[in-house]
Amino acid sequence: MGSTGDKIKGTANEAVGNAKQGFGKAVGNERLQAEGKMQELKGEGQKTMGKAKDAVKDTVNRNL
Repeated sequence: MGSTGDKIKGTANEAVGNAKQGFGKAVGNERLQAEGKMQELKGEGQKTMGKAKDAVKDTVNRNL
């Protein structure tokens, strides 16, 4: 997957994870809160991967 796709999926996972956490907190469901936190962290990782891919691509392009 390309860097843009990673960043988009990461942003989506962060948003869904935050929503799950909020809903879980509102209804007192600790499992849903934990799932939300895990999904948020997954999203952060995906966004980081996308940024890293961009950095590598930029470095390669500067050296050509």
